[in-house]
Amino acid sequence: MSDFPRIVTLLRKEKGLSQKQAALELGVSQALLSHYEKGIRECGLDFVVKIADYYNVSCDYILGRTADRNGATPEEIRRTDEKTVNEPLKSNAMLALNKKLMDDSLEIIFELLEQTNCRGLNTEISAYLMVSIYKIVRMLYSANPKNPQAMFSVVPEMYTGLSTALQSITETNAKCLSSGKSAGGFSGFETSSAPSLSPDVISKHYPEAAPSLYNLIQKTEEKMKKLC
Repeated sequence: MSDFPRIVTLLRKEKGLSQKQAALELGVSQALLSHYEKGIRECGLDFVVKIADYYNVSCDYILGRTADRNGATPEEIRRTDEKTVNEPLKSNAMLALNKKLMDDSLEIIFELLEQTNCRGLNTEISAYLMVSIYKIVRMLYSANPKNPQAMFSVVPEMYTGLSTALQSITETNAKCLSSGKSAGGFSGFETSSAPSLSPDVISKHYPEAAPSLYNLIQKTEEKMKKLC
């Protein structure tokens, strides 16, 4: 149950619950729940069922056997994808879900940027995101070779390398600024005024958007781990 501690902790934080509150509602001591969440102790099957019901997810999801909260296996998900592959994009539930994850996460990002009151950090991160959008738009636009390229001023042979280079530079500048160093013609960010964040704080201040951010993080890290 190596994924169990991480998943139950994530689910609790998604709901904006303190460990004490969750333990009370689950009928266990806070110390025991803490041990479960840290992986110090393994729980019994009865508690797996209980906590899955509590968070309204499947036991397979709680145990990390599937990324689908309702318990669909990779084979079932594949069959579902095959059934919907020819349907219009607007009816694709996965597309709608991914759009919501990104919309909500961006909402949190820009509100946090506003709180930092750092023009340089705002500029560089915004530029990074804009380049990401540019690359995707140009990729989709160029999928049909008949589409007129006059819409773009950078020639097709160069846009991939130049946009990737620009994205790397804006990311580097943003990292420097967020650590207090000057970059890109901007003064370093005052790290002492950085937002104080934790999953509890994010859930409290962004109750509607936070679950999407947590889901996005989980999905992204699952893909990252497959690269190892």
